Amino acid sequence: MNPALTQIGAQMSNLTGVRAIMKDIIETLRAGAGQQFINLSAGNPLILPEVEQLWRDCTAQLLASPEYGEVVCRYGSSQGYAPLIEAIANDFNKRYGLNLSERNILITPGSQTLYFYAANTFGGYTPSGELKQIVLPLSPDYTGYGGICLVPKALIAYKPTLDIDVAAHRFKYRPDFSQVSITENTGCVLFSRPCNPTGNVLTDDEVKKIAALAAPYNVPVLIDSAYGLPFPALNFTDMTPVFGDNILHCMSLSKAGLPGERIGIAIGDEKWIEALECFQANISLHSSRYGQAIAALAINSGALVEISETVIRPFYRNKFTVLETSLEQAMPKNLPWFLHRGEGAIFAWLWLEDLPISDWEFYQRLKQVGVIIVPGNSFFPGLEEEWTHKHQCFRISLTGSDEEIATAMKRLAKVAEEAYQRAVVSA
Repeated sequence: MNPALTQIGAQMSNLTGVRAIMKDIIETLRAGAGQQFINLSAGNPLILPEVEQLWRDCTAQLLASPEYGEVVCRYGSSQGYAPLIEAIANDFNKRYGLNLSERNILITPGSQTLYFYAANTFGGYTPSGELKQIVLPLSPDYTGYGGICLVPKALIAYKPTLDIDVAAHRFKYRPDFSQVSITENTGCVLFSRPCNPTGNVLTDDEVKKIAALAAPYNVPVLIDSAYGLPFPALNFTDMTPVFGDNILHCMSLSKAGLPGERIGIAIGDEKWIEALECFQANISLHSSRYGQAIAALAINSGALVEISETVIRPFYRNKFTVLETSLEQAMPKNLPWFLHRGEGAIFAWLWLEDLPISDWEFYQRLKQVGVIIVPGNSFFPGLEEEWTHKHQCFRISLTGSDEEIATAMKRLAKVAEEAYQRAVVSA
């Protein structure tokens, strides 16, 4: 007999976004009957030897420290492990000329949890019954945003404009400021930079304009910098972290090699940090202190920033170059395919304009030739309106070997060509 769930229980037990796709992918891999798949669906970062060694070294240092017992054998502050908060404040003050104190920083059990706190602290119904919206200035964006709010209708997103270079088969999303609306009904604003899944990096001016739109209403702007600076530094184009009175700079150590430890970081005005800390104290107490302790060592030594810039970023930037080159060589020039500008993160985003089949059907056909990528329609959280573009895009992970990526792009090109040709014949 199934348990009797509440409305929230039913909502939170549903598979949303890409997680529903991942269930199908797992079943496909299990039922493969010996078929070899090139799986370019993963959001898990690869284990890079130099990065793993950094965390081994920091672990050895912690084990040898008299602090070890205090770290793992005792509860700590809900705000986070004090040496990590101090390390972050010192690093950011020196690196970006800020004046952070310990009250400007909160450590959470991963950044996904941080956005859950924020969505339900600032979004949803007020005590007087008004609905405060969580605004995504453009969608596609991180699929996880679709499941963070306990009041789903509070999440609203806006279609971007498309900056298209037809000759180069490239495009880029930009916020459509003629449509984006931030008002007294807005609870918070949220976007990723660099973006998962597209690799898009909003310009400094675009970020400042969004923050300026929110400022008159005292609305916090959460910038999801899980792929940003200073670590893991997975930006392939120049960008600058933007700070301000109504900006929460949010980070994660997952793509810096610690996804298993669930370390999220929020940096901002004390009033926002205090509200989120209270939510955390009620729901999860605090993040893993072991992960926080080794992170403090890596930041204080400078090793985390150095390895982000010299190992992590070059590794994934090279993977994108392999994918980009392979697509250019394999895709017929007369097909309307467009690769999003590779500005960061660990994914590529492909748009097949006027694709005569759905993204789900294309995904199924690719599986038949041994390639798994992720249909794009689940990466448009908050965007309820119909838009054919949603069903013409795909997220491709950069976690395969160079050979796997090149082979997969050749197979993808062939499947794409066949899909367009079939449509012409049937017409």
